[in-house]
Amino acid sequence: MTKPRVLIAGESWTVHSIHQKGFDSFTTTEYAEGVRWLRSALEGAGWEVTYQPSHVAARDFPHTAETLAAFDCVILSDIGANTLLLHPDTFTRSAVLPNRLHAIRDYVAAGGGLVMVGGYLTFQGIEAKGQYAGTAIEEALPVTLFHRDDRIECPQGVAPRVVDATHPIVAGLEGDWPVLLGYNQLAAKPDTALVAIVGDDPLIVAAGFGKGRAVAFASDCGPHWAPPPFVEWSGYDKLWAQIVGWAAGDL
Repeated sequence: MTKPRVLIAGESWTVHSIHQKGFDSFTTTEYAEGVRWLRSALEGAGWEVTYQPSHVAARDFPHTAETLAAFDCVILSDIGANTLLLHPDTFTRSAVLPNRLHAIRDYVAAGGGLVMVGGYLTFQGIEAKGQYAGTAIEEALPVTLFHRDDRIECPQGVAPRVVDATHPIVAGLEGDWPVLLGYNQLAAKPDTALVAIVGDDPLIVAAGFGKGRAVAFASDCGPHWAPPPFVEWSGYDKLWAQIVGWAAGDL
């Protein structure tokens, strides 16, 4: 039996630090990924996961809806619109290439699944640098984006709350969920399913788009907004398997 296939793009970063010690200084660089919890959840549910860190997705993310159709679902997590818009050959060599945001929208319209996961460079993000507002991705999403920095930081913790317990995304997830430390503020579009909220805002919104489906998850799939109690929560794997399964049309 063929495994369903999911493409995850994003969830990576490089930190370049300056260490100043009196007169002298030196630099260090560290590369990190935050995908392991999500990847483990999906692989445990039987998905074949293809992962492209942000710097890999910049060049290798598929250019067309037809190429994306090899996947049952695409997940964008903490990767800004510019990374997909500005292919290195376009930015450095002025090459004319397809718009990959259009490709994702058209892929969903043709029957694909899309999940966007919150973070500092998803939706609008920090200083609005995610830059998805007004793009083809927003067309496909079940939420409207604000044209500003949309982060809601909650260092005190904020508890998610299911508002549509009948939706397949949250089936079997009874009881309280662990708190989150922040999220992107979104507005659910009309005629969408508001599945869960965080504070007074949407956390999980789901809807069809064309022949496909899309889900917005307003917080993170890993630290820091999803702290250890959340990623270690017994319901974590089930939640993500059902989010992606629903987006792919399997639930």
